[in-house]
Amino acid sequence: MNNETIAETLKSKTGFSCEVFPPKKTSPIDTIYNALDELNNIPWDFISVTYGAGGSNIGASTVDIASTIQDKYNIKAMAHLPCINYTKDEILNILQEFKEHNIHSILALRGDINPNIEPKHDFKHANDLIEFIKINGDFHISGACYPEGHPQSESMAQDIKYLKYKVDCGVEHLMSQLFFDNNTFYNFLEKCEIANIKVPIEAGIMPVTNKKQIERMVSLCGASLPSKFTKMMQRYEDSPEAIRDAGIAYAIDQIVDLIANGVDGIHLYTMNNPYVANKIYDAIKNII
Repeated sequence: MNNETIAETLKSKTGFSCEVFPPKKTSPIDTIYNALDELNNIPWDFISVTYGAGGSNIGASTVDIASTIQDKYNIKAMAHLPCINYTKDEILNILQEFKEHNIHSILALRGDINPNIEPKHDFKHANDLIEFIKINGDFHISGACYPEGHPQSESMAQDIKYLKYKVDCGVEHLMSQLFFDNNTFYNFLEKCEIANIKVPIEAGIMPVTNKKQIERMVSLCGASLPSKFTKMMQRYEDSPEAIRDAGIAYAIDQIVDLIANGVDGIHLYTMNNPYVANKIYDAIKNII
């Protein structure tokens, strides 16, 4: 496993990374390990492991999966860490667990607000967590960014201001939320440059393979859909194989354009689907 930090790697090459997530409680834990066996064919710079969708609590499986990625597959792992539902003491315990499992890269997040869970009040924003981690551990911290602005921001200008503050608090590397129009991402990079945000910024790409998936993700992150994408979804929505292949082709087209324009890296939201990830890697392996 490369001893460079993620930020150091992205400053020296075009990065290629992906996200996986622990299976739902109703699914066997083996499903993620079977997926990792197939994802291992790709030379990832790192793999990030989520804490679960919709604001659920971080579980032992997140730490176990991240440890397996490093110990079995010799790939750097990044653990997602939300803060809205945790006290300072609970975060300290999680950080200690990360240390014990040799996990040194963290994606610091506020986390989704779950209407069924009363938020704790020790951390209101991601920057609160970032500052706390910097004081309480030797970790490399990454952050999330939104090319179209955070859904709860009053304006793009305000969102960029808060993003700059996150970086000033200690974020070394940023990963973007998904987007479907590369010009949106390029405009976002220009705003970051004007704001003197100097850390590497990876482009988050999600290959859309079914209509339900895109409807859910757009509702969560607010990504806009260009007409080219919408027409594709409408044309092939009744054929699972066709919409899968069209979604893969659209993602490949995005990635080729991003790499040609000198993006720092590509972060692939795999949805734990090795077939899709391998198809994309086979198409871009000679240009990345």
